[in-house]
Amino acid sequence: MLVPNPKLVTILIFLATYALIIFFYHHKIFVVWGAAALLVVLRLLTPLQGLEAIDWNVILLYFGMLLVSEVFLFSKMPDHLATLLAARAGNVGIAMVLICVFTGLLSTAIENVAVVLLVAPIALSISKKCGINPVPLFIGMSISSNLQGAATLIGDPPSMLLAGFAKMNFNDFFVIGGKPSIFFAVQVGAAVSALVLFFIFKKYHKPMPALKKERYASVVPSVLVFLLVVSLIISSSFTHPVSYLTGLLCIVFGVICFLWYLLSTKGKELSRFAANLDWQTGVFLMGIFVLVRSLSAQGLMEDAARLILRASGGSPFVVYLMIVWISVFLSAFIDNVPFLVAMLPVVRIITVELGIVPYVMYFGLLLGASIGGNITPIGASANIVAMGILKKQGYHVRFMEFVRIGFPFTIAAVIASSIFVWFVVTP
Repeated sequence: MLVPNPKLVTILIFLATYALIIFFYHHKIFVVWGAAALLVVLRLLTPLQGLEAIDWNVILLYFGMLLVSEVFLFSKMPDHLATLLAARAGNVGIAMVLICVFTGLLSTAIENVAVVLLVAPIALSISKKCGINPVPLFIGMSISSNLQGAATLIGDPPSMLLAGFAKMNFNDFFVIGGKPSIFFAVQVGAAVSALVLFFIFKKYHKPMPALKKERYASVVPSVLVFLLVVSLIISSSFTHPVSYLTGLLCIVFGVICFLWYLLSTKGKELSRFAANLDWQTGVFLMGIFVLVRSLSAQGLMEDAARLILRASGGSPFVVYLMIVWISVFLSAFIDNVPFLVAMLPVVRIITVELGIVPYVMYFGLLLGASIGGNITPIGASANIVAMGILKKQGYHVRFMEFVRIGFPFTIAAVIASSIFVWFVVTP
C-alpha cells in the first residue's frame, strides 16, 4: 500500500503514538508495536529496516542489568545501608536528604523504578516513626533517582541508548577526551539539587528517633555487582573486536546472579521474582527503535536538524541551550526514551553540520531528557511508581504538590550540570 505523502503520514503516526503512550502508558508495548506494524503495512518501513534498527547491545545490557538489579535488591544490602545512613542523621530533615541522596547513588547502577520500589518501605517506616507526611520524601527520592540514572552507562535506559548510539563504553561516562565526563556533571547537579532538598526539608527539624537495623541476607550479590563494574571498566580500557561485549557481560553476570538466586531460594520464589522483572520496558525499547527508524527512512531527521540550525543562527552555544531546554520541558510531559531515540540522530546531523565534537551535544540531550522528567509526576516511570505507592497508602499527591518540589530541583540540577558540560567537558 502506497501513501501519497509519506513524510506527513509518518509524522502523524509518530505523534499519534506519542499521544497514545501518554494516555495509555500501561499499554505502551501494544501502542508502539501497533504503530510499527502500521508503518510496515503502509510500506513506510520494511521489516528488514525495522530489524536492523534495533540496537541489540542495548537490549542485552538492559535485560542483563534487570536480573542483576533484582538479585541485588533481594539480598537486602541496600535496605541495610539505607537504614544505617538514616540512623546517623541528627534530625528528620537531614535524614530525608540522606535517603534521597542514597536513592540517587543506587540509581547509578540499578534501574530507577527498582530503586524506588526498594527504598519505599524504608521511607514509609521512617515517615511513620517520625510522624511526618511521606509525600515530600517520596518525591525527593524519585527525582533524585532520575537524576543519577544519567550518570553511568548502566544507570538507566536513556544512558544505555546514548552509549549504544554514540559507541561509548563504560569508562567514557567518567573520562572522555581526557576530560571529566557526564558522571561528574551529574554529581555537580546532584550536589546543587541536594541543597534545594535541604531547604525544602529543613522544616522537619525534630530529632531522629532510633531505627531498627535491617539485616542483609547475603553479600554475594554485592560482590557480583562489584565484579560486573570492574569487568566493564577493564573491557572499556582496551580495543576488542566484540561489538556487543558490554551487553554480553551484563547478560553473563545476570545469569550468574539468577543462578545464585535459584540456589539460595531453591526455586520457591521464582514466580515472585519473575513478576518483579520489568521486561516490558525492554520490549518497548525494541519497538521504539523500529518506530524512530521510520523517521530517518523518510528523511525527517535531516529536516529537524535544519530547523534547529536555522533557529539557532548556526551558533554552537545556542544550539546546545536549545537542545538542553527543549529536552527538559518536553520530557516533563512525555516519555524520555522515545524522545531520546528520536533526537540522537538529529543531534548527530547538527554536529556534523557545525563541525564540532558530538558528545557535548549528546550530553546536553541526555541531561535535559533525564532530568526534565522530574518536573511533573508523569514525566518519568519512577515518579509514576512512587505516586502509585503513596496512593495505595492513602496519600493522594496533587499535580502542583509534586511540581513545587520537582521544578526547583530540576532547574537547579540542569543549570549546574549543563554549565559543567559546556565549560569543563567541551574540548
